[in-house]
Amino acid sequence: MRFNTLHAWLSWHETLHPENIELGLDRVNSVLQRLDLSKPGFFTITVAGTNGKGSCVAMLESILLQAGYKVGAYTSPHLLRYNERIRVHGREAEDQQLCDAFARIDKARENTSLTYFEFGTLAAIDVFSRAGLDIVILEVGLGGRLDAVNVLDADIAVLSALDIDHTDWLGNDRNTIAMEKAGILRKGKPVVIADPDVPGSVLDYAGKLNSPLYRLGYDYGFDKQSQSWSWWSKQTKRNALVYPSLRGEGQLHNASCVLMVLALLAETFPVNQQDIRNGLANVALPGRFQLIPGAVLQVLDVAHNPQSAQALSQTLSHQACKGKTHAVIGMLQDKDIRGVIEQMTAVVDQWYVADLNVVRGEKAVTIVKTLRDIYTSRGQVLKIEQTQSVTEAHRAALATADEGDRIVIFGSFITVAEVMQHVL
Repeated sequence: MRFNTLHAWLSWHETLHPENIELGLDRVNSVLQRLDLSKPGFFTITVAGTNGKGSCVAMLESILLQAGYKVGAYTSPHLLRYNERIRVHGREAEDQQLCDAFARIDKARENTSLTYFEFGTLAAIDVFSRAGLDIVILEVGLGGRLDAVNVLDADIAVLSALDIDHTDWLGNDRNTIAMEKAGILRKGKPVVIADPDVPGSVLDYAGKLNSPLYRLGYDYGFDKQSQSWSWWSKQTKRNALVYPSLRGEGQLHNASCVLMVLALLAETFPVNQQDIRNGLANVALPGRFQLIPGAVLQVLDVAHNPQSAQALSQTLSHQACKGKTHAVIGMLQDKDIRGVIEQMTAVVDQWYVADLNVVRGEKAVTIVKTLRDIYTSRGQVLKIEQTQSVTEAHRAALATADEGDRIVIFGSFITVAEVMQHVL
């Protein structure tokens, strides 16, 4: 074995390939073939999209575990520990499991160079194949068509909310980006779409593949009641459902999508009403409108594009707050910083802007300039503090906030993770 610790393996992964991100399936597919894992024997559900991917994976995993199935889940990025990315039976993979998988991949790859994400994806498939699982749920990292996750054929493809993000790799318009994400579709295999406004490129592609299409608002949907909600499809209906424990304005879209997937699984992997209720009630997903109670409420949310920021803003506006809202923000350079901020100005009273001290991290001065441009154009007064780190911005917000105020930390997984290290 090349290394004996997970930290050493991961540090090496970061240096192995000349590019941090290089889309394409040739490298990962060649290693997968050498590992003899191209048909690993479990039912595969692949989830792509711009927002809501993690929520769909978490709800599916929670309900299927409640029903007693052996389930694996692969997600990214992680917040605090790399092990979060690979879960077996609801538990994070252990360090030794990951080290052993990395060693097998290292031997099989020979001279093939792999990115950090490709190594991790192959490790997930390796771990899952050895665990005797019934179902594996894979979250696409970036895009879909050329993402390493797409090396496995999806038995059911899921597309969550679709919007503009990762434009440096996926394209500059929603139609093109959605088409990249639709690359996870397979001929004759069903696709469930949680976005009510499906781009024409996706509809056309599904038609060419003869993939059965299930669209929110057309083939399935939901109705809200005060204490419960109901779900319907063209074949059936479920009433008296509990609301998902995940907070956010779009979670019923995600939950409805999950129930459509479960309906398609019903013949092979049936679940009952109580499994669904328990699964929705007990699902947890750190960093998605995660509340830290106290005299000053803290809200952790990984929103980092305009669509997710809009959902965060709407959820904040529907939550009672006696005092002011303080925003701690740090973002990556390749994000639509202006679009994110414009969605949040209506609910934020004071800003604390941080340098994001990682590769691709944006400097606070750039975000501050964007904020000033927006507020000046509107003739509004901007209350702002510029800092050199997320930790410093968070401390400044805590020092300023009064009892009854709230602090929302958002803009990136990295921003939320840095605060999590201090508050959890």
